[in-house]
Amino acid sequence: MADKPVAEVAVTEELVRALLRDQHPDLADRSLRLVAEGWDNAMWRLGEDLAVRIPRREIAAPLVRHEQRWLPVLATRLPVPIPVPVRTGLPGLDYPWHWSVVPWFAGRHAIDLARRDTGGLVDGLVDFVTHLHAPAPPDPPVNPFRGVPLGTRDAVLRDRLTALPAARRASALTVWEDALAAPVWAGPPLWLHGDLHPGNLVVSDDGALAAVVDFGDICAGDPAVDLAVAWYLFDGEDRAAFIDRVTAASGWDTAMWRRARGWALSFSIAMLTLSDDNPSYQALGERTLTAALAG
Repeated sequence: MADKPVAEVAVTEELVRALLRDQHPDLADRSLRLVAEGWDNAMWRLGEDLAVRIPRREIAAPLVRHEQRWLPVLATRLPVPIPVPVRTGLPGLDYPWHWSVVPWFAGRHAIDLARRDTGGLVDGLVDFVTHLHAPAPPDPPVNPFRGVPLGTRDAVLRDRLTALPAARRASALTVWEDALAAPVWAGPPLWLHGDLHPGNLVVSDDGALAAVVDFGDICAGDPAVDLAVAWYLFDGEDRAAFIDRVTAASGWDTAMWRRARGWALSFSIAMLTLSDDNPSYQALGERTLTAALAG
């Protein structure tokens, strides 16, 4: 079964090059290579140092606009590089949506690392989340699926849990109900990445955090959704170190981490049930679920 939605517009090399030639002709003769095609966007590497990030579905169009509006603002306060657009593209040539030219960050994605090799990311990720999670302005992007109370995910989570074996389902429900019982976020809306998983973390050759990418889910709310990365990425001592250092820097209470663990569980089940056509994310879902059940 294929889970990735069908593209509403076929984002071909011919289309991308035509848009570049029409709007950014100085970039149009660079090499183009498709490097990623997710549910919402395609990414074409443009020469050696740039990439074209372009929606393949209408639902992604406003997310690209959010990145264009807000990433230049956030970049001034973040300690690691993020994909601030260097050029913006307009609808044209029968292509209906805005698109971006962004920096290309060299390295590999953390999703490709074994968990024993992720400890070098603790320092950079602690710095990233503690700088990012600051009060947002009054008009941040709205995202009904991120940074919201976990109760909004209850029905869909329980439905998806039916795919698990009975013993594992019971353990998952225990974790989930503990997360639901944690006090909800009562602070001001904080800036959130919204999709802070290993596929969006770029790792340098020395194992450090080189960049954080894909801010399509950028919004404001409860930072627990981002802190789920503790279970996505780390095991054992590394996860404990990440939690301890973020807590020391930000003052979060145990309720924050109970909610974060609940988000990790929710995301893991989603990946296990919706990634039949993506083995990397199936494997990430399994690792994350194992970590969330372990504590």
